[in-house]
Amino acid sequence: MGKRIGIGLLGLGTVGSGVAKIIQNPNGRNPLVKQVELVRVAVRDLNRPRSVSIPTSILTQDPQSVIDDPSVELVVEVMGGLEPARSLILRAISAGKSVVTANKAVIARHGEEIATAANSAGVYVLIEAAVGGGIPIIEPLKQSLGGNKIKKVSGIINGTTNYILTKMAKEGAAYIDVIKDAQNLGYAEADPEADVEGFDAADKIAILSGLAFGGPIERDKIPTEGISNLLSRDIDYAKELGYEVKLLAVAEKFQTNQTEGKAIPLAVWVRPTLVPSEHPLAGVSGVNNAILVEGDPIGEVMFYGPGAGAGPTASAVVADILNIAGISAIGNSKNKLDPLLAGSSWRNCQLEESRKFIQKNYLRLKTQDTPGVIGKIGSVFGDHGVSIQSIVQFDSQENDAEIVVITHEVSQGQFVDSLEKIKGLSEVKGLAAQMACI
Repeated sequence: MGKRIGIGLLGLGTVGSGVAKIIQNPNGRNPLVKQVELVRVAVRDLNRPRSVSIPTSILTQDPQSVIDDPSVELVVEVMGGLEPARSLILRAISAGKSVVTANKAVIARHGEEIATAANSAGVYVLIEAAVGGGIPIIEPLKQSLGGNKIKKVSGIINGTTNYILTKMAKEGAAYIDVIKDAQNLGYAEADPEADVEGFDAADKIAILSGLAFGGPIERDKIPTEGISNLLSRDIDYAKELGYEVKLLAVAEKFQTNQTEGKAIPLAVWVRPTLVPSEHPLAGVSGVNNAILVEGDPIGEVMFYGPGAGAGPTASAVVADILNIAGISAIGNSKNKLDPLLAGSSWRNCQLEESRKFIQKNYLRLKTQDTPGVIGKIGSVFGDHGVSIQSIVQFDSQENDAEIVVITHEVSQGQFVDSLEKIKGLSEVKGLAAQMACI
């Protein structure tokens, strides 16, 4: 057995405890697990009861002391949040230490800064656990699919919202009731905003976009819409029309005449979306995640599995630790980074303005139940060049009706302009719901 690698662990919560358990129980695992050792662990509260036994001699409340400890060769950051996590990651890099992190918020916003610092220092920052929990997607995009021209990455990358939507679809339960159930089961936080408003998924698709298309984008400019305003009736209507509703995150190369040397235009968004029942993503249920990658020449490949939780996320963290341990075992020196494992960008990318995105659309309108209203709605769409795939009237009650429209693919500028005209029709009482459709 070669020299053991000292691990400094920042955070001993759900994921950190999972990582510690794997390292402490190496039997039956890859032999490289025996090559790593926890030597320092930073926690918020030294006296808190824990699900894993850690010697008190290696515990500290000072995360900087973990990084500065000379026995720590690899820093594992599983604290979460933007700060002090970002500063600690950069401190570790500056100290010449590789980093493994599960922190999607930091990588989505500061990934370029961190990757540049790591490459300059000749160390690795590996992020497999930042997206998809235990699903291996980061390294496949960097390595296994590297010979492809990636066209599109789309997926269900938030387990909490997928659990909620699955329960609403299968049981007809109201959103407010399911969110309470998800909190009781530990799938949703006490404050579930990051999940249900789509922010978590936007962090993750920003990371995947950078890997798939070769350059970072501005995370805060990604159009993002969550599921908090979604009603069960829209899920029911979608099912009647042959669709499932999922919170999708999508990054797609925008098809324009591209000038050599110019930034690659991308359409990146997060929205509740109607997915045809025969589509591979439609059957992904519960807390599971799935990511569909479309490339040339491979076609379509899907990565599926548990997207969150101690076990899956810890699995991904330890996989990154073993990657670095393996490189250390064969004697790679600093400043000789494996280009497929190191993080780097090779071209410029930019978000296209959302009015140019090409999408199908679902909308539900509240209208008067009067003759000719469907014809008037169709005429407005036609005047704006919007082709209708289907238009159906539901639930006529007294003088009210609900009209559900699914369009063919159209620029969102055309769709939005036509929708404004439709909302101005005297027979239309309002827009009740709007979603994307694939």
